[in-house]
Amino acid sequence: MTNELKRTPLYGVHESSGGRFVPFGGWEMPVRYAPGIQKEHLFVRSHSGLFDVSHMGEIEIRGPQALEEVNRLMTNDLSGLSVGQAIYSPMCFPDGGIIDDLVIYRTGESKIFICCNASNREKDFSWLSEQIKQSEVVDRSDEFAQIAFQGPRAEEILQSLTQVDLKQIKRFTYQDATIAGVQMMVSRTGYTGEDGFELYLPNDDAHHTWGAICEAGGPENVMPIGLGARDTLRLEVKYCLYGQDINETTTPLEAGLGWTVKLTAGEFVGKDVLAAQKSEGVKRRLVCLVVDGRGIPRPGYEVFSDEGERLGEVTSGTMSPSVKKGIALAYVRHDFAKIGSRVSIKVREQLVNCDVVKPPFLNLA
Repeated sequence: MTNELKRTPLYGVHESSGGRFVPFGGWEMPVRYAPGIQKEHLFVRSHSGLFDVSHMGEIEIRGPQALEEVNRLMTNDLSGLSVGQAIYSPMCFPDGGIIDDLVIYRTGESKIFICCNASNREKDFSWLSEQIKQSEVVDRSDEFAQIAFQGPRAEEILQSLTQVDLKQIKRFTYQDATIAGVQMMVSRTGYTGEDGFELYLPNDDAHHTWGAICEAGGPENVMPIGLGARDTLRLEVKYCLYGQDINETTTPLEAGLGWTVKLTAGEFVGKDVLAAQKSEGVKRRLVCLVVDGRGIPRPGYEVFSDEGERLGEVTSGTMSPSVKKGIALAYVRHDFAKIGSRVSIKVREQLVNCDVVKPPFLNLA
């Protein structure tokens, strides 16, 4: 067993662009470039940003029963998924704990394509292989590079590189298309809260495609973006990060992902526990907190009531570049999870007041 970090096909591009690298999910990934996290973040909100997400995993399930077998493992309902459509869903253990949160594509009548988190690739593949009996489960992660292109200018710039009408690719759908001469899967999905695309393409074509997009938009419209800004962007729209906001000890209902739990759609792994939890009510809930005044919340910081009672702790937190306030996600006791509730976060031994607000944070900007 080796602890050596993996590198994506675009490692050299990041290195030559001045990327600063950090370990992430077993990969050596750029956390930021010369402009810095705040400038990268705001550039995505106003223009467009390129993200190397080639560390993500891709697993394919093949067979006449592929849709039905995968559907039995997801809390969301895949039964109505047509070829060309995608859906977001947690995948849970029988106790309701989240194994991973996934984007699931129907790529054929007998084919399902799953994008999973990098750190969960082996765990997900093992679980799927164990649970799926009538279909073939194939780990295709090493075949793909993945580039996310996000921001208000993304469609216009990418359109200049293809004959496919990108407006026909609606949210959570995909098409196979040729971009800059490269055949790839173009999905209208993303992790920033902005419009944009995720491109699945052969490893050998990643460098060319990245360069073509940069050239098409120019430096005034396209900027490479590291993991640091990806994290602040997703946090502003309350997209959960696996390993921080959700994991095997949290359920979708606790995490505010109840909209992905379709209890009336059929049987799935974890349904009985989640049905009971919904009926009884959750004891804790993931909420959005905005700091009233100064203070930057960080993961692990404790949350208290006005009476000094510990209510939970922060899972994700930052100074929001868009809202210009400290923001956080935190699990708190259910009776303090209502919008408008007032709590405190202990920041460097000082208690700072916070309000529970309705997501996304971006609406406060």
